[in-house]
Formats: sequence, structure tokens, C-alpha cells
Amino acid sequence: MRPILYSLVFSLPILLLIGMHFGGLYVFLPLILAFVLIPSFELVIPASSQNLTEEKKKGASENQLYDYLLFSVPFIVVGVLLVFLSRMQNSDLLWFERLGMILGMGLIMGAMGINVAHELGHRRSKVEQFLAKALLTTAQYTQFFIDHNKGHHRNVGTPEDSATARYNETVYQYWIRVIVGSYRSAWQISNRECKRKKNSVYSLSNEMLRLQLGQLVLVLCVFAFFGWEVLLYYIAAAAFAIVLLETVEYVEHYGLSRKKVNEHRYENVRPVHSWNSNHVLGRLFLFELSRHSDHHFDPHKKYQLLDHWEESPQLPTGYPGCMILSLVPPLWFGLVNSRIPTEVLK
Repeated sequence: MRPILYSLVFSLPILLLIGMHFGGLYVFLPLILAFVLIPSFELVIPASSQNLTEEKKKGASENQLYDYLLFSVPFIVVGVLLVFLSRMQNSDLLWFERLGMILGMGLIMGAMGINVAHELGHRRSKVEQFLAKALLTTAQYTQFFIDHNKGHHRNVGTPEDSATARYNETVYQYWIRVIVGSYRSAWQISNRECKRKKNSVYSLSNEMLRLQLGQLVLVLCVFAFFGWEVLLYYIAAAAFAIVLLETVEYVEHYGLSRKKVNEHRYENVRPVHSWNSNHVLGRLFLFELSRHSDHHFDPHKKYQLLDHWEESPQLPTGYPGCMILSLVPPLWFGLVNSRIPTEVLK
């Protein structure tokens, strides 16, 4: 039954579809679940640091249902997006109904789309990586595929990584720095790869250029089929998805650093260089993303196999709750700064 628990996240698109059908305050159902109910329950439900036994890990690694859940997400996200675009054409919608639908769609593109793209992007299969890029395209954030896999995992916890939040840096400062920095980093990485292979950076051999063109094609299709007004609503939903992603990234590595061992390199990445959360609901809804310490220790380990590490710093609550806390910097600093191990204080 364990794989079925991860299907709880599919309640988000179901709630959005219900909200789009009935209208009114129902459009806020996905947001209420994600940012009211889950954080509230995680305050009272005990966290679990238990790891799977080796025997159960073997069974989980061979159980394809874990993968099928991920493979269904691109089709669900695209399907809900089409319903969203069609529904936003209705001129009778009230302003708060449009707002709720935009935020709900952004939540699904972020919590489901980008999150699953992150998991699939670490897989070695070309099909899985294609699905990751497709999901990132729906959120207009394909730069993440390049910078995260080829930049962030190499540079995490160092000044070279824009996705590592600095000590006492607010999430609002971080949003600007990481979005600009990761975009620049993705171009630099892709351009270097082209030059190393002796290809022109202005050709389709440039992966970043290909991905940006894919995003542009989607934007043009939305405009052609649904008009400029709906296009603006879509861009707003994608922007909210990006903000959600980067808020999660802020939480994942805030204030943690790797020491420089010599002029040319830093110490190896260890579980202590990522924040961990064992709060059960957040783990299930985010496909174990909150066991982030083990993910950085072994980026290719599948989500259902991720372990708890005693040495990793522990967040005061689950990821959804921490995202809310980060929006109030004095509260965030007061709760989290004292939890940063002195050996990795950035």
C-alpha cells in the first residue's frame, strides 16, 4: 500500500477541477489544503525518521508503481492546464475566482509539475528526462533542468551556487538573486558544452536555446488558441509556480555552506549540507523531496528509497509550513538560525 500514499498529491488537481467547475470560494480549495490543512496537521502528527530495511528497499526499487505515479503527472498537469486555459476564457468570472484559479494552477505546476520534473530530471533515461523538460516547459522554467543538474548539485553550499540561500538573506532577496543567477548559469553551462563539442552556441545543439524555443512555442500556442488575456493569466500561474519552487529551494539550503579545502575545490557534499524534514504529509505530497539531505548525497537515488540521516539539520516543521514561515523573515530567522550546525554556518 505504500506507493498508493504518494497519490495523495493528486487531490490537488482534483480540488482545482472542482473549484473551476463550481466557482466561488471553491477555487481556493487546493491552496487551503496545501498551506492551511497540511501545515496544521504537521504540527500535531509526529515526524518519522524511520528508514526502510534493506529488504523493503529492494521491494520498493523493483515496484514500478512508484514510477507510474511520476509518469502520470505530465499528462495530468497538461490536462488540467488545458481546462484552466479554457475556463479562463469565461468573461463572467469574478476577480477572486480568476485569482484562485491562477494560484491553484500555479500550485499544481509547481508542487506537482516542477517537483516531479526535478525527480525525473535526475534519471538517466532519455524518456524520463524528456518528461522532466516537458513539465518545466509548462511552467516556463526549463533553465532549472540545466542549472540544477549541472550547476547546483556541483556547487551547492558555495558562493558559486545561486540556489544556496545565504545566512540572514530574506526569501524576497533570494527570489531575485536565484532567478537571475540560475538563468545566467544555465546559459553559461550550455554555452560551455557547445564550445567543448566545437558547436556554435547559436545553433540547436545548444540545449538552453532549444529549451527556450520550446517555451516560446508554448506561449505562442496559448496566444493563438486562447488569446492575449488568457496568455497573461497563464504567465501569472507559471510565475507563481516558479516562486513556489524557489521558496522551496530557499528552505532546502538556507545558511549552510561547504568549507574550501584548497584553492580549487570545496569539501565533498554531505547530508549536513541540506535541510531535512521527516514530517510525513509533506514527504508524501512532495515525493520525499523533504528528505533532501540524502538526495544531495546520492542524486540518482529514487524518491521512495531516500533515507533520514542523523547528521542532517532538521527543520522545525514540514516544507509547506516552512515555506509560510520564510515569508516572515524575523520569524524564520528566529526559528531556524539556531538550528544551523556551526560547522556549516554560512
